[in-house]
Amino acid sequence: MTDRTTPIPAPHTTGDEHASGPDPRTTVVVITKDRRDELLRTLRTLRELPERPHVIVTDNDSSDGTAEAVQRLFPEVQLLCPGRNLGAVGRNHAVRHVRTPHVAFCDDDTWWEPGSLRRAADLLDAHPPLAAVTARIVVEPSGEEDPVVAELRDSPLSGPDWLPGPALGSFLAAATVIRADAFREAGGFHPGLWLGGEEELLATDLLTRGHWLAYVPELTIHHAASKLRDSTDRRVLGLRNTLWFTWLRRPWPSALRRTRQLLRTVPRDRASLRAVGHAVAGLPWVLRQRSPVPAPIEARLVALEEARRHSTARRYVG
Repeated sequence: MTDRTTPIPAPHTTGDEHASGPDPRTTVVVITKDRRDELLRTLRTLRELPERPHVIVTDNDSSDGTAEAVQRLFPEVQLLCPGRNLGAVGRNHAVRHVRTPHVAFCDDDTWWEPGSLRRAADLLDAHPPLAAVTARIVVEPSGEEDPVVAELRDSPLSGPDWLPGPALGSFLAAATVIRADAFREAGGFHPGLWLGGEEELLATDLLTRGHWLAYVPELTIHHAASKLRDSTDRRVLGLRNTLWFTWLRRPWPSALRRTRQLLRTVPRDRASLRAVGHAVAGLPWVLRQRSPVPAPIEARLVALEEARRHSTARRYVG
């Protein structure tokens, strides 16, 4: 296992120098796997941002020449090659190399709007209890908002008056800027979940530690969904991880109720059967690590559960 890296920029500064020009407060972290062309497009857009962020890419063992292309075309990018597919934990691997106070997550098929990273850093700097800000997601090439934006905008959760937008109970990793120390304190993305809805567990652990999450519509990220994704595999992982999160963090009455609701509403097909089988197979480690949230956090999860029941953006189909 080897990591190929480039030098890391100096730590952040403060003051009026952030009004324009490069902004060294935020590092962009990207994970990728066999999506060379999409990744190169994303890296080109990140290179052109006025903030000129340092970029770290974790290549999850691509076989399409991704690493070689990044080294050749983007020598300024810090490339990590762990030698295996770490899934979402590739972000943890990258954050270990981050020396800035904030981390902007980005997938190989998403890219940040100019000025959004600067504004996100301003908000995080101004509000220490705020752990993460999630951006408005614009679907390309149509330019329409992603359906999940309505769910973020209409979050049922309340929060303090100083929050820069609606309080959230979770976030979308490909569209979020997070405080690096809060991410590390909460343990990052759980290796057991690997990939697929992995944000919910980390978000809940951040909330349990007293942090706040917010949707900020003035931040924008663009998403051109890769045609290389396997929607069925993503559904299997998403349902499995929803069950694992439920069993890891919800009190037993809620966990059992939520499990029954999921089993009643998911499609009755092989993909759902695979997901449930994988979830049940993981019960030994899930029960060992089970740590139910306190009552105030459970109340937020109940409110989110009810709101998501009617969401068109969350369907275990595909």
